[in-house]
Amino acid sequence: MDVRLSPEQQALRDSVAQAVHRLGPKTTRDFDDAERSAKLDAAVGGAGWRELRAADDNGRPLASGVEAAIVAEELARGLADVAFLGPTLAAELRRLAGAPAGSSAETVALSAGLGALASDGDLAGAVAVDVAGAASALVLDADRLAAVSLVAGDTLVDLTRPSTVLDVPTARVVDGAVGVEDIDRWTALGLALTCADLVGAMRGAVELACEYAKQRRQYGAAIGSFQAVQHLLADAHVMTEGSRSVALHAAWAVDALSPSEALAAAAVAKAYCARAARTVCETSIQVHGGIGNTWECLAHVFLRRALLSSDILGGVGPSLARVLDHHGIGGGRGLR
Repeated sequence: MDVRLSPEQQALRDSVAQAVHRLGPKTTRDFDDAERSAKLDAAVGGAGWRELRAADDNGRPLASGVEAAIVAEELARGLADVAFLGPTLAAELRRLAGAPAGSSAETVALSAGLGALASDGDLAGAVAVDVAGAASALVLDADRLAAVSLVAGDTLVDLTRPSTVLDVPTARVVDGAVGVEDIDRWTALGLALTCADLVGAMRGAVELACEYAKQRRQYGAAIGSFQAVQHLLADAHVMTEGSRSVALHAAWAVDALSPSEALAAAAVAKAYCARAARTVCETSIQVHGGIGNTWECLAHVFLRRALLSSDILGGVGPSLARVLDHHGIGGGRGLR
């Protein structure tokens, strides 16, 4: 694979970065600014980024997994409090099932442990992710798609992407059938997008820490001049770059490899990125010192976003189990 971005992909990344820079939150107080959030949501919706994986006239996705990952990464880097992952995965699920296109006000529901797509037979404790503006969530009903209505009850583990626990709703069947390979392909995309989100969160956390290290002074010198702080930030940067490399491969594999190979590549990436993201985000808090543990510092917002993205479709343990299963040595412990 060629890891270089094409001119079109570079332009896409710049467009997302500009929108987030202009309308994204700059402080924790900005999360209470409904007008700003609405403008950002309108910008994302107007640009059509949530429909990147919707079907074209031939049933193929409008854009590759790499393009969708580019958007996910830049939104996370700027802590964009707008729905993207949920609607994108819902559009992909409808495309794979051959179902009619839905609306951007739709997301997906995951099992109680967030490790797999929720099924109609076990909706108790299922969680609809990325529910901002969503009216319904997709689940599985045997080998068919079903939609459940969402009610109020947001949970704010992640301040930028609220989720909600389903209240044992009734599912209505949607046209279209989903096979095992379809679920593997969909899961591969979901893992790839969460990896991209983790990379974006890491980039944002490192940038935040670096800026603080340049400004904060102790003993008459910027703390960024201290070797101990430099080592922390250097290690965080290395982990971020390693994560970006493996996440790009996972995004490329979504469309370029078979469903099982794509799922294995995405699982490897998720195991690496989930482990790195927590360390990087906690390093950002550590570099900030005491203020890093306060509500006003954005460092904890990056960590909270990373923790949710790590859990979506499985973190380190489930991802490694998927890799073992792919090579026939996992004993069936992986999650579909």
